[in-house]
Amino acid sequence: MDDFKDSPTALVADVDCTAGGESLCSKHEVQGYPSIKYGDPAELKDYNGGRSYDDLKKFASENLGPTCGPGENLELCDAKTKAKIEGFVSMSIDKLEGKIRKATKDFEVELPIMKKALAYVQKSDL
Repeated sequence: MDDFKDSPTALVADVDCTAGGESLCSKHEVQGYPSIKYGDPAELKDYNGGRSYDDLKKFASENLGPTCGPGENLELCDAKTKAKIEGFVSMSIDKLEGKIRKATKDFEVELPIMKKALAYVQKSDL
């Protein structure tokens, strides 16, 4: 971890999920030990690759780095995504939270119903 101690863009850390780090581990759904997570701190993903230093360093160099998003990395976005982000950022918190609730409902409720309807229609056309 010393290789990254002064990095302005990378954080490598260990957390003891049985002691002071319990809330952090719960938030990021750590279920087994040891667990390796990577990505945006607000949306960490599970790492399932090799565990050697060389494996981890190779994965990081090939897959990690700045990505399109609001703030400093907006210039990494294509024009369409940049326009969407700018629109979201200009909304009030309440309006943006409402859009998130609607999108979640559409995904969790409407999408499964649409898939069932599609399967039924496709089956009927046979």
